[in-house]
Amino acid sequence: MAQKKLYIKTFGCQMNTYDSDRIAELLAPHGYVLTDSPTDASLSLLNTCHIREKATEKVFSDLGRLRPFKEESAGSSNPMLIAVAGCTAQAEGAEILRRAPYVDIVLGPQAYHKLPQLLEEVARKTSQKTARLTETSFPLHSKFDFLPLERTASSTGAAYVSIQEGCDKFCTFCCVPYTRGAEYSRSVKELIMETRQLLDQGIHEITLLGQNVNAYHGEGPDGKEWGLGRLLFKLAEHFPHLKRLRYTTSHPHDVDGELIKAHKDIEILMPLLHLPVQSGSDKILAAMNRKHTRAMYLKIIDDLKKARPDMSFSSDFIVGFPEETDEDFAQTLSLVTEVGFSQAYTFSYSPRPGTPASILADQVPENIKKKRLHLLQELVEAHQTAFNEGSVGQSVEVLFERQGKDPHHFLGKTPHGQSIKVSSQIPLIGTCAMVKITKAMPRALEGILTKIS
Repeated sequence: MAQKKLYIKTFGCQMNTYDSDRIAELLAPHGYVLTDSPTDASLSLLNTCHIREKATEKVFSDLGRLRPFKEESAGSSNPMLIAVAGCTAQAEGAEILRRAPYVDIVLGPQAYHKLPQLLEEVARKTSQKTARLTETSFPLHSKFDFLPLERTASSTGAAYVSIQEGCDKFCTFCCVPYTRGAEYSRSVKELIMETRQLLDQGIHEITLLGQNVNAYHGEGPDGKEWGLGRLLFKLAEHFPHLKRLRYTTSHPHDVDGELIKAHKDIEILMPLLHLPVQSGSDKILAAMNRKHTRAMYLKIIDDLKKARPDMSFSSDFIVGFPEETDEDFAQTLSLVTEVGFSQAYTFSYSPRPGTPASILADQVPENIKKKRLHLLQELVEAHQTAFNEGSVGQSVEVLFERQGKDPHHFLGKTPHGQSIKVSSQIPLIGTCAMVKITKAMPRALEGILTKIS
């Protein structure tokens, strides 16, 4: 089989990263090998995100950069095909084909298992007009039923396992229920099999993924519905050599007692929880349809800290949501201070087409959103810096995932998800090692290697 080069650019969340990996695995039996450049790719694929307006515009910008490569390859023995996958493809497939008529395939996040079939159909066509194909339907069965059983682990020592997709929460600002569909959870049996394959290839850390990962309700070995907490206990028990276990992204509404107990009892469950709150104002939370209040959120934080005192928290915040007043925003700032987040992702509200919030009348002016975002980012950075500075002098186990700009510098993650750099004369990528933290910056740490695990 002739070898064909596959170029993938991934936008957005960890779920898209996982999907891109699965796309590469899906196409490998058809002769596709990954390449870092679209220059001579047989297929260039953009795996897109629709959460933020800027992410959508980046897609069209990248499509413009791919166009010359496609035009140069036309008529050659290796003409480039361009595909757009992911959530922007699902939400704006017709607009993509209108603005970028040189795109060959558009397919949503629930349909990428059909990519080999679509590529064959395009190859059979004789003209670009008849070759352009769109597949954005939601499958009657899970896409996981059609993906390769074999996983290929990366050299980083860490891997994602998707356990849940879709969302039934319908936050008024969010497009995920419309682009990813209803909640679906994979069986415990499937997840054990996938995890085993990755660990057999030298993976040390598994991150369980889901749009609402703690809404997981997959079928257990006993035929009953299991929650995330029970799944975590099973994975930790079943794989005693697994060094690290994480999960993301959680919804406060779905944090239950069994999940809190998992944080107390499972040593390999890392002490960082990403728990998006979005706002500190009950009025705004209700307008967002978040299904939790400020008091509920703070109780969850308190319960988790009691269960595991070294827990740290990261979160997502949206500023400038319609009808947000100065007082509402002040409540967000006070929540940041009360929790003391070690990390946070902050965004200025941008209306997403088709979401209820996009048609609300009382939109906050851009200049006010910009000012509030700046103030929030300053406060978040201050807390993150304080958390990092509090880590200096500690010895922690670090999983090293990549090389720095200097060939003897290696970058890894602490149990709290902090990025840390060390110097080493021996390669560290994909290994765990003990590191003493010697220096703290707002977004990163430095340390010295003390022992390789």
